[in-house]
Amino acid sequence: MPNTVSSTFLYNAQRLKVLFAGIASLILMIGIARFAYTPMLPLMQQQAGLGIAQGGWLAAFNYAGYFCGALIAANISDLAKKDRLYRLGLLVAIVTTAGLGFTLNFWLWGLLRFLSGLSSAAGLLLGSGLVMHWLLRHQLRSELGIHFIGMGAGIFLTALFVYLIAGQISWQQHWFWLSALGCLLAIPAWFWLPKPDTSGYTVGGEKMVDQPPSQQFLQTFMLAYFCAGVGYAVITTFIVAHVNQITADHAYGSVTFMIIGLAAAPACIVWDLIARKLGNLNALLLAFVVQFTGMLIPILSPGLIWTFIGAGLFGGTFIGIVSLVLTMAGRYFPTRPAKMMGKMTLSYGLAQMAAPAAAGVLAQWSGSYHLSIIISCGIMFVGCWLIYGLRNHE
Repeated sequence: MPNTVSSTFLYNAQRLKVLFAGIASLILMIGIARFAYTPMLPLMQQQAGLGIAQGGWLAAFNYAGYFCGALIAANISDLAKKDRLYRLGLLVAIVTTAGLGFTLNFWLWGLLRFLSGLSSAAGLLLGSGLVMHWLLRHQLRSELGIHFIGMGAGIFLTALFVYLIAGQISWQQHWFWLSALGCLLAIPAWFWLPKPDTSGYTVGGEKMVDQPPSQQFLQTFMLAYFCAGVGYAVITTFIVAHVNQITADHAYGSVTFMIIGLAAAPACIVWDLIARKLGNLNALLLAFVVQFTGMLIPILSPGLIWTFIGAGLFGGTFIGIVSLVLTMAGRYFPTRPAKMMGKMTLSYGLAQMAAPAAAGVLAQWSGSYHLSIIISCGIMFVGCWLIYGLRNHE
C-alpha cells in the first residue's frame, strides 16, 4: 500500500511538472515573444517613431514567421526532432525579445519579429504537441485546457508589466526586462518537459492509432479556422492602439488588454468542460459565436464599459477556439499530434500574416482602426456559418 501511494504521488507530481513546463513555455514563446508587442506598440510609436502602417507590417512579419513555423511542424513526423526544435524555440524567444531594444532599424525589427514568430510556432504547436503526446501516452484525459492557461497568463502578465512601469523606463528597457523574465520561464519549460517516447505505445502497452478525418471535413475546418485567425490577429494586434484612439487616458488600452488576458487564463478549462457536455463541434460553434459577439460589441457601442465587456468575451473565447481545435487535431493523430496541429495552424497563420498588414494600411488610410475591426467581424461571421455547417454534416 505505501508503495502504491508513493508511486501515485510521484506520477501526479510528474504530470503537474509536465503541465507547468507547457504553461511556462507558452508564457515565454506566446505571451512574451508574441503578445508583448501589443501593449508595447503605442510606446514604440511614441518613443521610437514607429508608424501606424509599420506597426501592422511588424505584426505581419511576426505572423509570417509563425506561418513558416506551422509549415515546418506540419511536415515533421520525428518526435525527437520536434523536441529539439521546441527547445531551440525557447532560446530564440529570449534573444529576439531582447534584440528589439538594441536597434531602431525597421528591417531589423522585422527580422526579429519574424524569428520570434518561429519561436511562437514552436511553443504553440511543437510544445503543445509534445504535452498532448505525453498525456495520450500516459492514458490521461487528452485535453489541453490547463496547458493553455499559459497563453492567457502570458497576455495578462505582459500587459500588467507594461501598464505598471509605463513612463518609468524607456521602451528599450521594457524589452530587456521582458527578456529577463523569459530566462526564468525557460528553466521549467526546458527541464520539466521530458524527452518524448517514440515507441508508439501507451504506458499500458496499447498501440496508439491515428484516426484522420475526411478531406472535405479538414478543408472546411481549416477555412473556418482561417476566419477565426483574422479576428484574432486584428483584435490582439490593434486593440490597445484602438482604445487609445477613442479615449483621452491611454492607460485604458493596457487595461483592455489585461481584461483579455484575465478572461483567457481560465477559458480553456471552461471550454474543455463545455466540450464534455455538448461535444467538440457544438462547443466550437458556441465559441465562434461568442468571439464574434465580443468583437462586434465595441463597434456597436464604443463606450469604455462595453469595450471592456467585449474584451472579456473575446479573451474568453479566442484561446478556447485554439485549444478546442488543437485538442481535436491531437485526438485525430495521437502518434504525431503536432502534424495536424501544424496543418490547422497554416490556415490560422495565413490569416495572422495577411490581416494585420491589411488592417494597418487600412487604418492609416482611414485614420482609425474602426473599419478594420468591422471587416474582421464580417469574416468571423463567415467562420461561424462554416462551423455550423460542419456540425450539421457530422
